[in-house]
Amino acid sequence: MATGSATARGQGQARRAANSKAVAAAARAGFVARGVIYVLIGVLSVRIAFFGGGEQADRGGAIAEIAQKPFGTVLLWLLGIALAGMSLWRLSEAAFGQAGPDGDKPGKRAIAAGRCVFYGFVSYSVLSYAAGDKGSGSGSSDKNSQDVTAKALDWPGGQWIVGIVGAAVTAAGLWIAVRAVMRKFEKHLKMQEMSPKTRQVVTFLGVFGGTARGIVFATAGGFAIAAAVQHKPGKAKGMDDTLRTFADTPAGPWLLTVIAIGLVAFGVFSWANARWREV
Repeated sequence: MATGSATARGQGQARRAANSKAVAAAARAGFVARGVIYVLIGVLSVRIAFFGGGEQADRGGAIAEIAQKPFGTVLLWLLGIALAGMSLWRLSEAAFGQAGPDGDKPGKRAIAAGRCVFYGFVSYSVLSYAAGDKGSGSGSSDKNSQDVTAKALDWPGGQWIVGIVGAAVTAAGLWIAVRAVMRKFEKHLKMQEMSPKTRQVVTFLGVFGGTARGIVFATAGGFAIAAAVQHKPGKAKGMDDTLRTFADTPAGPWLLTVIAIGLVAFGVFSWANARWREV
């Protein structure tokens, strides 16, 4: 009994450390940074829908857009540090479990670990660009996707690998969209602290923004599957080309505009997470 009690106390102390004010602040800063990136990607997508041009509607385009502003380099440093904070928070979730009654489930810890790696990579890209490596972070997501796909297709069983990854991305996108429609995000937010009007707005942003984000991911995964089936790396698309594809549908630029506004909505929803997320 004493050993079990000591173990429980140790786990409780670890969890409190993971949920410290410093980690919570890092998480909230990370949500702000994520919101900035998605809002800029959405704005760039609207420009492309109606004006065309050579701008990139992806993370690289967002970084380049910030860099052009007054004090752009300073802003990029702040953005990269904030994203590192998001990675740190996800690491704490992977190590000690998430907030909530089922936060200790291995599946949730594994997802948190994956998000930790992802945000760590994004943070590194932004900070490298801010430090002067202009080839880092701002590179075309389309070229990167095609280069990685081409290398993978040359591996033994490469078509299967690319196809499985594409199917996983498609499934993840659909999962994101379905969870958004089902309003699963509400259990992670302090909804009781919002006014009725604010709850309506945040819920709309979460549903609309999450659905748009999921559709983009699912579509990109579909292109990866096509690249695997046809053994053509050029079929793979990053976020920029995936978004441009929506403009090539019969709905023309209007479908891309709807998706773009959805990405802006997700960015604003990320800012709401910075305020009301349970961390």
